[in-house]
Amino acid sequence: MTNAEYPDLPRVAVGAVVIHNDLILLVKRGKPPAKGEWAIPGGSLELGETLQAAAEREIYEETGITIQARKVIYTFDSIVMDGDRTRFHYVILDLEASYLAGEPRAGDDVLEAGWFGSGQLEALGVNTRTLHLLTEIGFTRGPS
Repeated sequence: MTNAEYPDLPRVAVGAVVIHNDLILLVKRGKPPAKGEWAIPGGSLELGETLQAAAEREIYEETGITIQARKVIYTFDSIVMDGDRTRFHYVILDLEASYLAGEPRAGDDVLEAGWFGSGQLEALGVNTRTLHLLTEIGFTRGPS
């Protein structure tokens, strides 16, 4: 397996965009490279695992929420350099997903998890990639 920090190869990761009652499920990351930032929940793909299975597993591990993951709706590279060395390199695929059950709780490698309205995103300090994704999918409604 490729190391997360200073890897030999890029790592593939998934996230899930879960909207329920006009609120988006977000987590506050507990580890680098996005430590302390609010983002879409997700994590690394395991060998032999489908994108959908990985998203469903990761969202449950991080938030306690059960979802049904569907198609990929957003992709991006996350590359963090340390001088001339690559400290982190993820290829991230975010999938749309349906909420099935559960209440958010922080698990695995996250500090906090919760449902948020579009009016709360700026004050939270949501990371720029997540904000771009939410703009692209039209997440502009919901209580603040």
